[in-house]
Amino acid sequence: MTESSGVDASLARGSAIPPGGAGRDSGDAWVHAPDGRKFWGRFGAAGLLVHHPHLGVLLQHRAVWSHFGDTWGLPGGARHENESAIDAALREAREEAGVPAHLVQVKFTSLFDLGFWSYTTVVVEATQEFEPVISDQESIALRWVPADSVDLLALHPGFAASWPALRGQLD
Repeated sequence: MTESSGVDASLARGSAIPPGGAGRDSGDAWVHAPDGRKFWGRFGAAGLLVHHPHLGVLLQHRAVWSHFGDTWGLPGGARHENESAIDAALREAREEAGVPAHLVQVKFTSLFDLGFWSYTTVVVEATQEFEPVISDQESIALRWVPADSVDLLALHPGFAASWPALRGQLD
């Protein structure tokens, strides 16, 4: 199991709000459910579940300021307008974890659809080993975790709910 960290700890842990900036896309906004829950991504969101037969699953320890921060989940985020879920997941995983798109092969997708908002998990197999790299302020750490140890971590609630079904489809 390997772990990568490198973002200034004060940025990853000390900020109460996400860092802003000119790089924000029109999809970067909250969507509010009728019951008051909020979901990130005007056009939905997508995440990349990277599985490697020997290394396990690549997980992201989410920055404290993020929604359900200080939990483990998948690199991912808001979809851009007219962006496919697969393209969004690959882009977000590259931005947040340095996942090289040319070293992964799409296996399947899993859709969580609330009607007004959706999240697509794009499951890929890494065709070669690679070292993840923290390249923005959204991660405290990145780690390859054996699939049978994933549920031992404090998981993002959405990922925790979907993990059993996703785990069953990995083999």
